[in-house]
Amino acid sequence: MKPEPTPPAAEKETELPPEQWQPKKHGLFGTLAFSAAILAGVAGALYAWKLPPFTSSTVSTENAYVRGQTTVISPRVNGYVSEVLVSDFAEVKQGQPLVRIDDAPYQAKVAQAKAGLAAQEASLSNVGQTRRSAQAQIQARQAALANAENQLRLAQADVQRLNRVRGSEGIAEREYDAAARNLQQAEAALAQARAQYTVAQQDSLSVNNGQSGLKAGVDNARALLELAEQELSHTVVRAPTDGKLGELGVKPGQLVSAGNQLMFLVPPQRWVVANFKEADTEHIRVGQAAVIRVDALGGRTFKGKVSHLAPATAAEFSIIRADSGNGNFVKVAQRIAVKIELDAGQPDVERLLPGMSVEAEVDTR
Repeated sequence: MKPEPTPPAAEKETELPPEQWQPKKHGLFGTLAFSAAILAGVAGALYAWKLPPFTSSTVSTENAYVRGQTTVISPRVNGYVSEVLVSDFAEVKQGQPLVRIDDAPYQAKVAQAKAGLAAQEASLSNVGQTRRSAQAQIQARQAALANAENQLRLAQADVQRLNRVRGSEGIAEREYDAAARNLQQAEAALAQARAQYTVAQQDSLSVNNGQSGLKAGVDNARALLELAEQELSHTVVRAPTDGKLGELGVKPGQLVSAGNQLMFLVPPQRWVVANFKEADTEHIRVGQAAVIRVDALGGRTFKGKVSHLAPATAAEFSIIRADSGNGNFVKVAQRIAVKIELDAGQPDVERLLPGMSVEAEVDTR
């Protein structure tokens, strides 16, 4: 075997003692590149944690939904549905008839109320005539009382005159006795006239009281007529406002009761309720600009403004509240609802439907 060639002495690395070894020195470019890498790492960490100088002035949440004033359409009277005048998902105007309920029973109630009012008015008219008769009777009894008083005075004068000449010649005892009897009769007649006058006054008072009661009866009958007419008008269920109907829940011939759900009406007004984490609401104020991003419209954005903040967290409005006093406490970030009103005049805003999930972003500057 041939021996391996020995490299030339010039190609051999110079071996130095360990205490004299030094790392290779890099150039200026290498130093700058290394420093830039460190700065980029620090900047990335600051940006990821939203620390200064990369603190964001916006807060966002995906826990946001489109809201609308969805109205339940219900009848105000009971009865059988005679006609349904609209179809599923139809657009309607305020006051437009939606459903008709059989009004025959309510027509009869109106007729009955009208008859009752007429009877009460007739009774009131009759008591007016009775009142006039009672007044005439009072006047007659008053005249009879005055006549009885006059007769009593005459009888008293006769007795006094005969009493002065009693026993004298020409005055018989029987004449005095007759005058005394006339006085007694006059006194009795006066007492009777007074009693009759009192009775006439009481009769007049009773007639007046009866007239007041009949007036109240007329007012009551008139109120019953108005109530019957209102119930008759409620047999036609009308749209309370402009909007679009949901799926109908009523059919002709169906028996419905007051308060039954017939259909839903969704008015055109829209807004967004965004549920932000409590820590994100520190700088949210009414009037701040907001942007809504809608997944259902391909990420389409709409502009709006913060109009209201909820007075309490969502947990406070729940039916069953969490009890944190049982010893098993776990801190959970609560959410606060923020209402965002959409700016008017934006195209396609009518395509936002209540219940849609959106992403909301608020500029807190």
